[in-house]
Amino acid sequence: MRKGFPFTVILGICCTAFIPAKVCALNMSAPYPKTPHPTTTPPPAQFTFKDASGKEKSIDVVSQYRPDKISRPLAKPDRNLDPKLMRAATIAEERAHAHSRSQCWHYVKEALVAAGVVSSRPKTAYAKQAGQELVSSYGFKKLPLQDPYQAPVGSVLVYNAKRAAGHVEIRTKDGFVSDFRSKTPSRRPLLGVFIKG
Repeated sequence: MRKGFPFTVILGICCTAFIPAKVCALNMSAPYPKTPHPTTTPPPAQFTFKDASGKEKSIDVVSQYRPDKISRPLAKPDRNLDPKLMRAATIAEERAHAHSRSQCWHYVKEALVAAGVVSSRPKTAYAKQAGQELVSSYGFKKLPLQDPYQAPVGSVLVYNAKRAAGHVEIRTKDGFVSDFRSKTPSRRPLLGVFIKG
């Protein structure tokens, strides 16, 4: 038994001498960290920004598909409305741009005239004055609606703005149009939804 002992020690020293240091280091390193349990979800990432008043705000960053996202219904045509209003919506869509050019009332006026909804071009300068002129001079009436998504196709939506011209747009089947197309209505306060019957 004593004869085999020195041979084992020499064999162990020789093997150690031939094993590369990197391999030994990998074998001696700490194990990989455990992955978090699948039921625990990390808190959502935050996007921080400053609003117009200079206040710092943050919102969640959406990084995954949300099956419960808000969907808005398509507008329905109203058979009681003047069919020329729907034609005005189509004309406005054909002439609209991808982004605003700050000429919403100009483009809506042109669409209303081209479709024959109004006999002459409206004269008011500001978009927020459109509703009053359409009612007093062109036979429009204001609908009792507060939700722009409930406006029928072809109706004219007028929005207010402090120290600004306001905004006006026409409801289309799947969105809103003025000098540009949008799937969502203006964020300004809604003054009214106007139609011609």
